[in-house]
Amino acid sequence: MQTTNTGRREPLLIYDGDCSFCIYWVNYWRGLTGDRVTYAPYQEVGAQYPEISVADFQRAVQYVAPDGKIASAAEAALLTLSHASGKSFWLMLYRRVPGFAEIAESLYAFVAAHRSASYRTSLWLWGRDYEPPRFDLISWLFLRAMGVIYLAAFVSFGLQAPGLIGRRGILPLAEFVDAIRSHLGSAGYWQFPMVFYLGHSDFAIQAACWVGAALSLLLIFNVLPRLSLFFLYVLYLSLFYAGQIFMGFQWDLLLLETGFLAFLLSMATKPGIWLLRWLLFRLMFLSGAVKLLSGDPTWANLSALSYYFQTEPLPTPLAWYVHHLPQAVLIALTAATLMIEVGLPFLILCPRRVRFVAAFAFLLLQLVILLTGNYAFFNLLTMALCLVLFDDAALRKVLPDSMTRFVKSHVRAIEPWKIVSYAVGAVGMLIVFVSLVQLHAEFGGDVSAPSAWIVAKTAPLRIVNTYGLFAVMTTTLPEIIVEGSDDGVQWREYGFKYKPGDVMRRPRWNFPHQPRLDWQMWFAALGNASENQWFSMFLQRLLENSPDVTAMLGINPFPDKPPVYVRALLYDYRYSSAAEKRATGAWWVRQPEGIYYPVTSLR
Repeated sequence: MQTTNTGRREPLLIYDGDCSFCIYWVNYWRGLTGDRVTYAPYQEVGAQYPEISVADFQRAVQYVAPDGKIASAAEAALLTLSHASGKSFWLMLYRRVPGFAEIAESLYAFVAAHRSASYRTSLWLWGRDYEPPRFDLISWLFLRAMGVIYLAAFVSFGLQAPGLIGRRGILPLAEFVDAIRSHLGSAGYWQFPMVFYLGHSDFAIQAACWVGAALSLLLIFNVLPRLSLFFLYVLYLSLFYAGQIFMGFQWDLLLLETGFLAFLLSMATKPGIWLLRWLLFRLMFLSGAVKLLSGDPTWANLSALSYYFQTEPLPTPLAWYVHHLPQAVLIALTAATLMIEVGLPFLILCPRRVRFVAAFAFLLLQLVILLTGNYAFFNLLTMALCLVLFDDAALRKVLPDSMTRFVKSHVRAIEPWKIVSYAVGAVGMLIVFVSLVQLHAEFGGDVSAPSAWIVAKTAPLRIVNTYGLFAVMTTTLPEIIVEGSDDGVQWREYGFKYKPGDVMRRPRWNFPHQPRLDWQMWFAALGNASENQWFSMFLQRLLENSPDVTAMLGINPFPDKPPVYVRALLYDYRYSSAAEKRATGAWWVRQPEGIYYPVTSLR
């Protein structure tokens, strides 16, 4: 290492002022290091350092330390980066890891020998005038989006909670809490963590929902955001367990995991951003991987979407039209779905412009799903996660100036205390570890006993989950039709608000609301009544004419007094063809398949 007698108070990086590639990255480094490092082209300061030849200046950057020591090339670059927050580990690897220095110097030499191509590549990957990425605007908007999603989730469940888990509901929460206490004792408090051990009345359930809605509004308006995020997570976790089978959907798990990471984001921005990106990677990649690993022939032969739009749980009106697209188009859409879900998630780990490609593809996929299917807040939540693939500089280019100024006026840079940073880092490492163990297990790997123990202990908190919708495509649409009768001869049909029933009724929109009873009817139809114990209780509530349960229905044919008998029939549904629809006006065609639940009564 050379030395110089030219004294300095701060480090100096000398670069070639005629090299566009050098200027590009020096500007980036200047943003990282601030005034902790001085930068100057050799054309201006080279004469002060006769120890360094012009050829050396043109060959590589030169780092001059305050003590006069001179480093060049990769070592100079890493010494410069060591003055940036969180970047000193690269210099540690250079000096302490065998072979790392040789690899770094070889890469530097290769790039230096191809500066023009490297400059063009930099522009393509990172964009012109690249600056150290900031996520203040992104974080602010993401947290406001989380407030909107939480609001939709709490309000939606709150409207249905009496009929689902209330005292006169299908699966009363009081009975569930009593069962946990009697079977598990104090261990149940950890296995099923929820605030309802303090009280499980109908008032308590409604209070949890509407307090959650109020906290969502506080988050939207950026009032006590960290406190709001913490209690939003606690309340939704409580409802997740209290809701039993009616809250077991993947978007409920996704909201819990995202909500917890949003809480971490509110305390430390960059770790939160990377953890949210890792979540989006797992969500998208596993959604595609399970389709290929399942061995389902419809995904293998690209015919899955030929069935999907007809057999999905709650289609929108547009799904009828998309289902009737040419077969070649549906095959192409199936291939595109697999490519987006399996291939593009890896772009999340790439430089910013490549990452943007993944973000726009994910957003497009979610928009198509949203327009053709009612999946509650799932699409909104996934779109919100796509926000973290961008940075503030990208956001400023698409937002109107007035909106940017408004958001910036409400943004406060998060500067956590060291102890908070360490705590977030520790929790983040735990999340990454558990998620890697889960990924390993998903692909058939053996999990060691200590790893399995850690996964099991963290599982009740639902802060790390596995995902993958429609691993096996349903190719038919069985639907349960519930009927009631006063005499066992004349039967009248109950109507649901959203699921297919009346063949003349057009599919309905219900986004972002989730009619959870309608959804469970779809799942119940895929099996039998003995596999869905809640169904018999649902029929019992109809025989009792429970107002909380009938309020969730679209048509109650017995508004004044309950029926004496109820039964459930199974029908096979399909979309009407274009010709059938023109002739009859019907959106659906159905054929009876048999009895799902035999005639029953309270007697």
